[in-house]
Amino acid sequence: MTTDALDLTRQEEFAGRMVQVLNDSCLGYLCSLGHRTRLFDTMAELPPSTSAEIATATGLDERYVREWLGGMTVGGIVEYAPGDGTYRLPPEHAASLTRGAGPDNMASFLQDLALIGIVEDEVLEAFQKGGGVPYTSYPRFQELQAEETARVYDAALVDAIVPLVPGLPERLRAGIGCLDIGTGQGHAVNLLARAFPQSRFHGLDMSETGIAAARAEAERMELHNVRFDVGDTAEMSGTYDLITAFDVIHDLARPAETLSAVSGALRDDGTFLMGDIDASSRLEENVGHVLGPTLYTFSVFYCMTVSLGEGGAGLGTVWGRQTARRMLAEAGFSDVVERHVEGDVLNVYFVARK
Repeated sequence: MTTDALDLTRQEEFAGRMVQVLNDSCLGYLCSLGHRTRLFDTMAELPPSTSAEIATATGLDERYVREWLGGMTVGGIVEYAPGDGTYRLPPEHAASLTRGAGPDNMASFLQDLALIGIVEDEVLEAFQKGGGVPYTSYPRFQELQAEETARVYDAALVDAIVPLVPGLPERLRAGIGCLDIGTGQGHAVNLLARAFPQSRFHGLDMSETGIAAARAEAERMELHNVRFDVGDTAEMSGTYDLITAFDVIHDLARPAETLSAVSGALRDDGTFLMGDIDASSRLEENVGHVLGPTLYTFSVFYCMTVSLGEGGAGLGTVWGRQTARRMLAEAGFSDVVERHVEGDVLNVYFVARK
């Protein structure tokens, strides 16, 4: 293409956008550090302070804190007063950056940037040769996933997500048998077991480290109505009144087989509650999605590639509502309703019955 054929205004606008992408990507890494070091949490409680005062309050090295604050200042996240050399985290910004923000804490999500950066060379090789990246290549995945989902579950699981199924809170209080598949570190199961002591809960996951963490938390919470096992969700046994799967089906190597196993393990009057990504199976309908680029990035760098790495289906993060409903129907679920939790732009919950 010759220079004369270019729309120079459009070219300049796009170049500016790419500069912003670069700057924001770098800020994402700094925000990850701000979360992990608890700098954001500490600054939210401090008056305007110098870098030395902030370093003392956090127990961190001042020189690193000062340089980090520089990036936060030019990035518009922290306010700087040059007259007295103090820094301030505005409360309006803290509302999206601190642990106290709960599900609204975006800094926690930004830890994933470093995680996916670790596997870039392996993902590149998969682009060239096919296949995928093994789960073992992600050293902090269980930890990050547990932290991210805990923020949602602590705030909404018992009071907002469970009531999406009509009559379910009452059944849980009376006592039913429940299974959570792909349970990870089991925090959701433990929260439910504590909230509904008359019900019996079982968590299943392929990760031995995740199951060990789940058992340890259950012991700390002194729960006696929950158990956790290492196992393949596509080969589950037993029968249950409620089966849950939170943000897991699209990651699996054998999602169709797992959904069929769920259908087979569910009692006739039982319910399958499946939480997953709220997106369309049609690419054109995801243009403008508030988290669209993030979802496809996570798919390339984790969800899709891990499934393909196991010789699996590789559904990807953005498998979408239409594909989910089709696969649920193929697994034997004739009654499927989509429900949402107010304020949650990431997830859709499928209430499925046979």
